[in-house]
Amino acid sequence: MKLKYFSHSAFQITTGDGKVILIDPFLDGNPTSPVKSDDVTADFIVLTHGHGDHIGDSFKIAKRSDPLFICVNELADYVASKGFKAHNMHIGGAYNFEFGRVKFTIAHHGSISPEGNYTGEPSGVLLTIDGKTVYHTGDTGLFLDMKLIGELNKIDYMLVPIGDNFTMGIDDAVKAVEFVNPGVAIPMHYNTFPVIQADPEEFKAKVEAAGKKCVVMEYGQEIDL
Repeated sequence: MKLKYFSHSAFQITTGDGKVILIDPFLDGNPTSPVKSDDVTADFIVLTHGHGDHIGDSFKIAKRSDPLFICVNELADYVASKGFKAHNMHIGGAYNFEFGRVKFTIAHHGSISPEGNYTGEPSGVLLTIDGKTVYHTGDTGLFLDMKLIGELNKIDYMLVPIGDNFTMGIDDAVKAVEFVNPGVAIPMHYNTFPVIQADPEEFKAKVEAAGKKCVVMEYGQEIDL
């Protein structure tokens, strides 16, 4: 399995058998993304919430590659209203797909579509694929139930926002890593816009000082999980 980081909160997971899963693919309007929507395809698209910088270019990609969207119920209904395939889920629920298991978690944020449609509760997501579990927290502030997520799941990789203002900043993100206790923490949702400037190396240093492992992924970088 491989993980690629496009910047912001946009990631691509490629399974061992070649299935491609996109998470929050904000590319064309993202000044830090090294790729555009025409450069990627997907078998599945996972959305954490309805904001434009997370739905991103999902629909452009979907028109070319006909993926299955996986998201919370109201957001899935919104996706379906646009004519795309969607699998409705909700927070706390899990489902086994052909590539692996998906479970949505709480996230403290907001969720509304670019047109102003209600798109349900914001979420994080646990993806268990090829024997590894990736926890994409979505956009969120720090919350104590992250401890419970870490207790109930062996998290191999935690994708955690550090940009502050709209999400956790660095210090809260370090505490989140302590709560979840993942094998590796990977920072996200920073430096896309001036208001969310943050230094990922500062985050890494503080995570490592707390006795945890951190990998800072470059934009466009792909790693083996």
